[in-house]
Amino acid sequence: MDIPALISQYGYAVLVLGSMAEGETVTLLGGVAAHQGLLRFPLVVVSVALGGMIGDQVLYLLGRHFGGRMLKRYSRQHTKIRKAQRLIQRHPYLFVIGSRFMYGFRIIGPLLIGASRIPPKLFLPLNIFGALLWALIFTTLGYVGGEVIAPWLHNLDTHLKHWIWVILAVAIVFALRWWFKRRADKS
Repeated sequence: MDIPALISQYGYAVLVLGSMAEGETVTLLGGVAAHQGLLRFPLVVVSVALGGMIGDQVLYLLGRHFGGRMLKRYSRQHTKIRKAQRLIQRHPYLFVIGSRFMYGFRIIGPLLIGASRIPPKLFLPLNIFGALLWALIFTTLGYVGGEVIAPWLHNLDTHLKHWIWVILAVAIVFALRWWFKRRADKS
């Protein structure tokens, strides 16, 4: 199994799918892969932006169709939801672009935007712009981070062997402790 070859072959598809669901970690790793020469930087940005845009578009549409019912389930978060809805009404452009940058709003943000009835003709271009901006920033961070971790990646095999031994030793210690405690409790 040649990991660099797998990344080069399937990396863009993984970036699209991964950025639909999670986002930042996948995007940063895409930037690292671009730094390593396994993927092309512009294609990483486009792949990540496409996945992020598709994911947010789906969540927006779910919010438009089921938003009211979905938000009723989060009655404990009612105050936060109302605050976010006021922000959406006051600054719809900034909220649509910025929700993907706000911690905790990656999933709920597009749902709230859809439930707030912002029209699709407004959401779509802002979603595309926000996705491209987000993808460019996080891919660049990953690319720059690739410079820092590049020496470590070249010795990854050695590092993994050391970590496996450390984890194994810790597991054995915990297993022995559990066994001795269980044996003492039986006495």
